[in-house]
Amino acid sequence: MRVAILGTRGIPASYSGFETAAEQLASRLTDRGHEVVVYCRPHVVDRRLTEWKGARLVHLPTLRNKYLDTFAHTLLSAVHAARHVRPDVALFFIAGNSPMCLITRGAGIPTVINVDGLDSDRSKWPSTAKRYLRFAERNAPRWADRALTDSHAVAEIFEQRYGQRIGVVPYGVDDPGHTGTETLERLGLKPREYILFVGRLEPENNPHVLVDAFARIPNERARGMKLVVVGGAPYADEYITQVMRKGDPRVIFPGYVFGRGYWELQHHAYAFCAPTEVGGTHPVILEALAAGNCVIVNDHAPNVETVGEAGLTFSGSEGVPSLTAQLERVLDDPEMVASYREKARERAKQYSWDAVTDQYEQLLLEVCAAGGPGALPDHLLDHDAPGPPAVAGRP
Repeated sequence: MRVAILGTRGIPASYSGFETAAEQLASRLTDRGHEVVVYCRPHVVDRRLTEWKGARLVHLPTLRNKYLDTFAHTLLSAVHAARHVRPDVALFFIAGNSPMCLITRGAGIPTVINVDGLDSDRSKWPSTAKRYLRFAERNAPRWADRALTDSHAVAEIFEQRYGQRIGVVPYGVDDPGHTGTETLERLGLKPREYILFVGRLEPENNPHVLVDAFARIPNERARGMKLVVVGGAPYADEYITQVMRKGDPRVIFPGYVFGRGYWELQHHAYAFCAPTEVGGTHPVILEALAAGNCVIVNDHAPNVETVGEAGLTFSGSEGVPSLTAQLERVLDDPEMVASYREKARERAKQYSWDAVTDQYEQLLLEVCAAGGPGALPDHLLDHDAPGPPAVAGRP
């Protein structure tokens, strides 16, 4: 089967969970004998790369604009896929790209879209963009052959909001095992002497809440602990500057950290905090669990679903006071932190990219089969002919 992946920034992953999912799925599907084509944006992926982990990369231009970047690039990608690549199935990411599903479906290409965590809830969007995203979310199940998300909590919200149930395929995680300390040494950090945040520095991810909460804890009680805020965001320079101004000398802003360095930070953190209040299954939370971190999350329903009993929560509605109290609790009780590290590792075993790829592969094959010529008319069937052999586990 030939699969086209559209709507992300491209691979190798260097920005967010969409790209990580695209890279993980592309590499595993190609290992299984499928042909994968991934569309890439020129300001993110080096144009000289034509292949990555077995997947073919197609580079197309876009508009460098906060509101039009994704839409413009996915539009061109959908047209290119329909006219030139002609995949057996198209896999889109992000609900805002759902109108482009009409292009591939119109060309007779079975189409699947992962709507992610309902982007219309993000505070970064102005009212016009929110209205468009609600429109795109509502119609995604109609414009694609199959719509899904990575969280049961998000699927329930989608059904309540739009009256339609969509599928769920969870996000995956694999710990590559990078446990060195080179990155820590470069940043002046020591193992188990910092709390870690990783994510886009945008209002709905609440890094400002974490920075404010940490600043309320005196250095004596924090026992010299630091706060490391990893990440950035395009088109958000003003907000990032505000967050940095709130920080005290104990807060470190290293910018983006990827690959081996990222996992070194995950493995050696004292605790990991994800104060985000929107979205579905956040990859960084799963990665923190896999690295054996004591994880603190905002009580946003998909976050709670992700950590289960293996993480701590604070009240998102209460904000800074609640998070401050939970951070103090963690700082005061190293034995509790150690127990949550064990729970985290066990929780992470429930997720794996191989298992996630199994589900995507089955889904894509089903959509391809449904998009075929269909069953023969009844009058052409030989009703006396023996049926196919039974398959174990199937009726």
